[in-house]
Amino acid sequence: MDNYSAWVVHAWGRRNRVRSRLATDWTCEALVLNLVNLPRLMSLTLGRPDIAIGLIDGPVNTSLATFELSTITDISSDGSGRCDRNDRAACLHGTLVAGVLIGKRGLGAPAICPACTLMLRPIFGDTGNQATNAPSASAEVLASALFAAINAGARIVNLSCGIARCSGRGESSLRSALGFAASKGVIVVAAAGNQGRVGGSCITKDPWVIPVVSIDRAGRPTNECNLSASIGLRGLAAPGQDVPSVSSGGEPARFSGTSAACPLVTGAAALLWSEYPSMTAAQIKEALTGGRRQRSIVPPAMDAWGAFETLGAS
Repeated sequence: MDNYSAWVVHAWGRRNRVRSRLATDWTCEALVLNLVNLPRLMSLTLGRPDIAIGLIDGPVNTSLATFELSTITDISSDGSGRCDRNDRAACLHGTLVAGVLIGKRGLGAPAICPACTLMLRPIFGDTGNQATNAPSASAEVLASALFAAINAGARIVNLSCGIARCSGRGESSLRSALGFAASKGVIVVAAAGNQGRVGGSCITKDPWVIPVVSIDRAGRPTNECNLSASIGLRGLAAPGQDVPSVSSGGEPARFSGTSAACPLVTGAAALLWSEYPSMTAAQIKEALTGGRRQRSIVPPAMDAWGAFETLGAS
């Protein structure tokens, strides 16, 4: 790796965990959704196919019963959006995030926006055993994936990943890609990262991005999530403790960290846009993130229903 390279690290971090379970835990699902007032919004709509979510992550096991193939599009140039092997860390991560976004409701995952279109653009190679290797990609690869997702028609992009180091060409590439997203009115939702530090990244410092931190069942930031002034100013908090989903092997599973919290915000934005399709990206963002805030490194918890009411009033 040359001096200009920056690496995107797998956003669940070392402290994240995935625990398979034998049966669907609907109580866990309800707790997660209620913390951010999602159930009432989810009762109104399943989303709309024209609200396309770009999933820049690992590949997804699209053969699982929880996914409707008609709502998933692989926009990679080589067909790598779908898993070659289900025992890989990248496949596991991508499938977990996809389950939160567009899984079928009633099967254990939140399945926030099952009627929305999911565009798969992997940046984590389908390599590495789940137990050992965390998937990674360069900042330039992430920037290229952002351009690809936006050009393919994504309205919202989910980045359940974080930047470990960013300088030189990597930072410049990401700035260009995020600027392109802003110019096209594409909302970018990004995990704040799980290194347990105070400080933003090249992604979370960008004024167009909605950074997401993870909170526990009591609404407190989890120990591993990153915090910063920029995250507190423009970001949101969402549940990131034992979020239910489906594993790449098809079993019910839970995962934790900011990468688990991130798709909850992405899904809420997709539902809001489905209900108010004439609104701009800036209006959806403003409704979700609220107005002026007191100075804090900890952002407020998302209030999905409150955002819906705000859009209705406007």
